[in-house]
Amino acid sequence: MKLSVMQENLARGLSVVSRAVSNRSLPVLTNVLLKTEDGGLKLTATNLEIGITYWVPGKIGVDGATSVPARLLTDLVGSLPGGEPIVLELGEGETLHIRAGRFESNIKGIPAEDFPTVQTAGERPITRVAQKVLRQALDETAFAAASDEARPILTGVLAKFEGDQLTLAAADNYRIAVKTITVLDPVEETSVVIPARALHELSRILSDTDEPVSIVLAHSRNQLLFHIDGIDLVTRLIDGQYPNYQSVLPASHATRAVLDREELLRAVRPAALIAHESANIVKLGVGLDGDGAITVSANAEVGDHVGRVEAAIEGDGTTIAFNARFLADVLEKVDAEQFALELNGPLSPGVFKPIGDDRYVHVVMPLRTTS
Repeated sequence: MKLSVMQENLARGLSVVSRAVSNRSLPVLTNVLLKTEDGGLKLTATNLEIGITYWVPGKIGVDGATSVPARLLTDLVGSLPGGEPIVLELGEGETLHIRAGRFESNIKGIPAEDFPTVQTAGERPITRVAQKVLRQALDETAFAAASDEARPILTGVLAKFEGDQLTLAAADNYRIAVKTITVLDPVEETSVVIPARALHELSRILSDTDEPVSIVLAHSRNQLLFHIDGIDLVTRLIDGQYPNYQSVLPASHATRAVLDREELLRAVRPAALIAHESANIVKLGVGLDGDGAITVSANAEVGDHVGRVEAAIEGDGTTIAFNARFLADVLEKVDAEQFALELNGPLSPGVFKPIGDDRYVHVVMPLRTTS
């Protein structure tokens, strides 16, 4: 193998694929695969749950492939001067020789045939989605998936394809986030559960553009692949039946408050600092005594805090307590000017809906308090 690539192109590619590198002790999974393909260099990394490939344009002298430690190569390439070509040449004993201007390095590798196979975009896509539309949907849902492996199915995000609609739903035992978006190609009804970790990485790759990302479901239905120009991300899917989240979504409300998202977030943040010193409980008083406002309060041994947010309130006055982190999460992750907060008393879930977006809903379970 012998080829030359520009430093900035190789550095960018390594920064993308290195997010899939495993931190396991198996040496080959800490490596990145380098393979000449389509007149350039294809970089591949995998942790056996997700795999990312990135095509770097280059000038090929001799075709070939090898794998080398990903972190070392990424740091080394990042330290080389930009705007100059880097020559990569595979020598004896699986040694990769790297030359850039007056700098030369050698890295010991592992044969390419020992590297796990990672699927690339060969099969027909089931549909396509505008990148910025999918990225926003992922940012508004995937954070609500469980991080605890006790119920593996909840560490994933349910993706339900139906006609020209894709509904994403994520839940742990305390909250639910649901977003519906439009896809570019109608598709038969099908549902898969995608690891949230893979979707966090996909969100980092997607651009704020209308250019589409292709979605490919493997014939075996155990992998899903996302293809953008020059980049593939493939993820294994989670087996199992996703819980019926729709049964938890309240159908009506006794209290509705429309308020400014930033104002509520500014009130929640200092309350959360006090709450963090105790049970992480933040209380909301909504329209109490006919007052057109929401009070945000927290109490702990170290002190207390009360904030006030103006709101347009309909229905009964009520109080409700939430986990401060879950309350802050929805206010930080969902980019809307105003929210509607719908309640059915202190022991029923709180429902957050962005004003002007009827395709997103976020439910947060309440906390029981002694007062």
